[in-house]
Amino acid sequence: MIVANPQWLDTKEYPFTSNIFASGDGDLHYVDVGSGEPIIFLHGSPDWSFSFRNIIQALSKRYRCIAIDHLGFGLSDKPINGDYRSESHSRRVEQLIAALHLSNVTLILHDWGGPIGMSYAVNHPENIKSVVIINSWAWAVDKDWYYQAFSGMMGGGLGKFFIRQWNLFVHVVVPTSYGDKQKLTPAMRQHLLMPFSSKESRRGMESFPGAIIKETPWLASIWSKRHALDHKPMLILWGMKDIAVRKKELEQWQAAYPQAEVHTFGDVGHFPHEERPGQTIEYLQAFLGKQ
Repeated sequence: MIVANPQWLDTKEYPFTSNIFASGDGDLHYVDVGSGEPIIFLHGSPDWSFSFRNIIQALSKRYRCIAIDHLGFGLSDKPINGDYRSESHSRRVEQLIAALHLSNVTLILHDWGGPIGMSYAVNHPENIKSVVIINSWAWAVDKDWYYQAFSGMMGGGLGKFFIRQWNLFVHVVVPTSYGDKQKLTPAMRQHLLMPFSSKESRRGMESFPGAIIKETPWLASIWSKRHALDHKPMLILWGMKDIAVRKKELEQWQAAYPQAEVHTFGDVGHFPHEERPGQTIEYLQAFLGKQ
């Protein structure tokens, strides 16, 4: 059951009204603020819409900003036996877009938000205005030893145990993924920890590592349709100190979409929008203003 504005939530940092969408798999929490052309924000793991708060506050002055918490994350429901497959996350995004009657959509995608959002985009290109990629990917990586090792280790029994028992991703993986660890303040860390305060609340989080390899056919199907977006405006923002998605993944995006505008942050890790919010907002405003 969703609790809007729980006591631990800093409403000065995250000053948004909660909205609820009944997906059939569980209730999804989402932010819907501002007016104008719609921008949809899709987060990864172990994240939620909180990390987009600075961008939302800036862009909502001119655009309608909608940020979804995936099932099992943030303020959304966290059913113990929930359907946490990435394909199902994407299906629920599609349901919400249809329910809100959104068109001419810009997607801002980070981490697992990449394949989840790209799945919608390549299957509904007529409804996509532009795409923003922030340290993400959207293709099969089952032949890459780096991802094989990570997915096998963290998606196996021992990895799931550490995630469920000790909240390993929030305590260890997220801090490691920052280029400047001082940018991850105690308050920010608290807002990553609290949505996963119980072992039972971490089922969605523990599902993603194994999915990197297990969901290869779905990932491959997304990339096989990538040319549906060949003529769409695209912006790529990339932290070059990322240990999750690397320069290699950036180059694959660039090869697939040579029309994309690209900005890199040499001293930033996996979360450019948290380590460099001001510059990220400037790039986004300039990109959106051209369309």
